[in-house]
Amino acid sequence: MRRDAMLRQLGYVPNDALLQQLEDIEKNTSGYEKIQKHIMDLHDHLQVNSSFVALSNSKNYFKIKVESPTSALADEAHEKVARFSDKFKINIEKLPNKETYYILGFEH
Repeated sequence: MRRDAMLRQLGYVPNDALLQQLEDIEKNTSGYEKIQKHIMDLHDHLQVNSSFVALSNSKNYFKIKVESPTSALADEAHEKVARFSDKFKINIEKLPNKETYYILGFEH
């Protein structure tokens, strides 16, 4: 998938800075080419839980934000993230005291 198309699918308006940020994230995400489609699928599946995948502003990783309005929807979103990680062997890191994860990359 082209970078500009991926940014649009994630809800961004592509510009040079975002394209560079996405390129940096791709380089920093282990096995990116193997998991790119799965990241986009996760983004789509999380939409019903008011959650999403985005570009991190603080680290060169994709982040998963759980912003569900109810605890039931939030629990479901966290379960989707766990299944995503287990099924596709993707390392994720949950940030302490936040409803946010980083997608670190494919487990080797």
